[in-house]
Amino acid sequence: MDDKTPGSVSEEPHSGYDRLEQQIAWYDKKSGESQRLYKNSKIAELVAAALVPLTASWFPVGAAIAGSFVLVLEGVQQLFQWNHNWITYRSTCEELRHEKYSYIGRSSEYEGATDEEAKRLLVDRVESLVSTEHSKWVARQESFARAHTKKNRPQGE
Repeated sequence: MDDKTPGSVSEEPHSGYDRLEQQIAWYDKKSGESQRLYKNSKIAELVAAALVPLTASWFPVGAAIAGSFVLVLEGVQQLFQWNHNWITYRSTCEELRHEKYSYIGRSSEYEGATDEEAKRLLVDRVESLVSTEHSKWVARQESFARAHTKKNRPQGE
């Protein structure tokens, strides 16, 4: 059977559909990883924070270690931005899925487009979504670096 229906993926890789599927898989995986890392670090942080008052009177060194652990966990979370990455990667993944189903169903921007027009539009829209997310990520990393550079400068510079 020759699948020539609108939004068909029978002429891969020329339609850009394969790239779309790869990007959905990547963002889905990275979102899940970031979510797990963020939640696990926050749970460990909460447990360590709860140990501080519990151990302070009978094991002060343990309380100091737990308090230091909380500080380190929060610093690592701020450094790697797991919470932000989880949210932005999930958002981009869902936007890409929306694009996938719009393309397959020939709805929204794809309605009435020829196969060739739909393929070009798919590539443009997928690359635009990925590029926008990447640009935001770079800007956030640069902003983070600038903020920490300013904090670490000696006064008078």
